[in-house]
Amino acid sequence: MLSISNQSKYMYCTVLVGMPFYFQQKIRKPMKPIYYLCLLAFGAFAITACEKLLPAAPEEHEVLDGTIEGLTGTENAQFLRGDLAFTRNFTPATGLGPLFVSNSCISCHAGDGKGHPFTNLVRFGQTDETGNKFIAHGGPQLQNKAIPGFSPENIPSGASHATFMAPANTGLGFLEAVPDADILKMADPDDKDGDGISGVPNWIELPDFVKPATNAISKEGRYIGRFGRKAGAHNLLNQTVNAYNQDMGVVTTYSPHDTYTGKELDPEVPNVEVEDLVFYLHTLKAPIQRNTDAADVKAGKQLFVNIQCGTCHRPSLKTGNSYIKALAYKEFFPYTDLLMHDMGKELDDNYTEGTAKTSEWRTTPLWGLGLAKNSQGGNLFLLHDGRAKSIEEAISYHGGEAQKSREKYKALNTTEQQQLITFLESL
Repeated sequence: MLSISNQSKYMYCTVLVGMPFYFQQKIRKPMKPIYYLCLLAFGAFAITACEKLLPAAPEEHEVLDGTIEGLTGTENAQFLRGDLAFTRNFTPATGLGPLFVSNSCISCHAGDGKGHPFTNLVRFGQTDETGNKFIAHGGPQLQNKAIPGFSPENIPSGASHATFMAPANTGLGFLEAVPDADILKMADPDDKDGDGISGVPNWIELPDFVKPATNAISKEGRYIGRFGRKAGAHNLLNQTVNAYNQDMGVVTTYSPHDTYTGKELDPEVPNVEVEDLVFYLHTLKAPIQRNTDAADVKAGKQLFVNIQCGTCHRPSLKTGNSYIKALAYKEFFPYTDLLMHDMGKELDDNYTEGTAKTSEWRTTPLWGLGLAKNSQGGNLFLLHDGRAKSIEEAISYHGGEAQKSREKYKALNTTEQQQLITFLESL
């Protein structure tokens, strides 16, 4: 039997459905009512045939992309412009390089999901929290690719480094809208409750182009970071401008310094495109949990709480005020506390940002975990560098503050362990 590609199916259906309209335009004169009825009947047949021929659209809970609910028409239009900016492929003629990691956002975040080891990036610096001493040597990010005529960077002598995998992009607007005061309430730097879990913010210095929110809390001139594996970015503008500059070597008015020459250059993307992309990231919907009524999912969720996974991977948070009305004052379910936690020696990569220690990592949101394979070639690559190839393996690397939870997971019987994994795969 002849196999027809999806692309061919779409072309076939476009022609089939469009034929009645084509003939009507070609005739360009009044037709008898019977001819109109025939054209309508043909069109109905064509639509029915195409519905059977084309693959069904995925359900909302099966994909990560899509907007949050409640956007206005103007906001939806800006979301679509931001989507185009997200998929834009830069070339040397349009601003790429001369040194870079990738030439587009989507190449590291396929389907707005997690990255793949092929697209991992390397950040380098030092092992203490006194500030990156290698900024003048190309830090903090290694640009491992170059356009013709240039050579990629090498890690400078004496610099420590860590490998980072691109995280998923969904629900980020909700995370930005969590008030600093709420994050600090979850922190327990002195472990006053005695559960062995502290959790601290990463206090970072802000670049000149980043203006803290009106309700932001500062400490000795630093502000709370919440984006990135080490929470090294304060907000989505900070994260996006860094990605343009450090990932793609693209200069903006926000960060006009070329990563190669250090000179200030004319912007290679207009401000409106940067702002559209930031809005796009703000308004990507939160992942939708699946199979919530399944018995194993319910049992696994209770086990998740019982073995204290939820102490760091907080099931729910609430937003405060937001310039986007649809994000303001909403409860959402990211499974993170946005705090830094000591994860033990096995996850100590001898690299730091801000006040974060080398073994400290921001709690990764677990929402969307069950869809991670969709953007990772059908396989799982978890933790900050993708070293874990399964959820079970990721749990096995949890040391430090998570050591007790790891041991409690090991103590579960086989059925209970599978129930916990089933719950995590539903997120």
